[in-house]
Amino acid sequence: MAETSITVPRAEEKPVAITPIERLMDRVNKLSEAITQRAYQIFERSGHGLGHDLDDWFKAETDLLHPVHVNITESGENFEVKAEVPGFNEKEIEVSVEPRRLTITGKRETEQRVEKKGKTVYSESCSDQILRIVDLPANVDAEKTTATLKNGVLHLTMPKAAKARAIEIKSKAA
Repeated sequence: MAETSITVPRAEEKPVAITPIERLMDRVNKLSEAITQRAYQIFERSGHGLGHDLDDWFKAETDLLHPVHVNITESGENFEVKAEVPGFNEKEIEVSVEPRRLTITGKRETEQRVEKKGKTVYSESCSDQILRIVDLPANVDAEKTTATLKNGVLHLTMPKAAKARAIEIKSKAA
């Protein structure tokens, strides 16, 4: 049996801009409103059954948002984050880093159409959104954070913030 080798072009890393949290807050608020409305629709559809608030909320989240699986590791002076964001490109993702919080959000719209003799036979469109807010185990230096996207995985390197150090105060005789 002869061996066949296939050369697969390597995907290049693309930088992802770090966005100030103020800019993302509008998107996060709109997503929260949409989840609230969806949870209420689920509540109404179930006959106004009380006691299932969290179940309705989680169902609404899964209906509207795709999960973002995150792996955070600590290495020396940095936190390394790998977040799965398949199908999103660097222009569709926004990342914000605060001293103790990481926010990843994204939105993409896709549309497929197959037309036959000017009449639509098949049409599909969807809006995929992601939102993940992670509380970090220690303060990080948001200004020095870098983010790149490669093969549907968002890589972030977040340097730890410098630890506060005690300064000895010496008194002088008067």
